[in-house]
Amino acid sequence: MVVAMGWTGAGVDGSLLGRIPVGGTEPTSAYWPITDDLSALRHRVRDYAFEAGLDGIPLQDLVLAVNEAAANVLDHAYGKGHVQAWHDDRQVTVEVHDCLGELRPAHAAAGDPGAATLRGRGLWLMHQLCDEVEIINEPGGAAVRLRQSYGRRPHR
Repeated sequence: MVVAMGWTGAGVDGSLLGRIPVGGTEPTSAYWPITDDLSALRHRVRDYAFEAGLDGIPLQDLVLAVNEAAANVLDHAYGKGHVQAWHDDRQVTVEVHDCLGELRPAHAAAGDPGAATLRGRGLWLMHQLCDEVEIINEPGGAAVRLRQSYGRRPHR
C-alpha cells in the first residue's frame, strides 16, 4: 500500500491517484510522475478533473495546458518531475513540478512570441487556456500552477 499526499492506495495504472483518503471519504488530490507517456498523463488529468466537476471546453483546455507544461519538463528538465492535482468547490488546480528550477515567476507573464519564432509559446498558450497560471520556485525545482474554474471563464 502506498501513502502519498494523505492518500492510501495506488491506481490500477500504477499512478498514486488514491481513492481512499486517510481519514476521509472522498478523493481530493492526486499525484503522477511525469514520463514520456503524455497520453496516459492526459487521460489521468482528464479523468481526475472530470470527476472533480470540470467538463466541456474548460476541461479540454486544462488537459492541453498540463500536457504543454509536462512536455516542457521532458524537454527542458531531463524528464524529472511530477504532477499534483487537487480541487475545491470553485476550481481544479494542477501543478506541474520539475527538478531543474530554471523557471522564474517573471516567466509567467510571457507574451505571444510572434510568428517569427518557432518555440517559446508554451507559457503563452497556458495563459490562453487556463484561468490562472503561476510559476512557483521551490527547493529542488519549480512548478507551474494551473487553475481552472468550474464556471465559465471571462473572454480573453
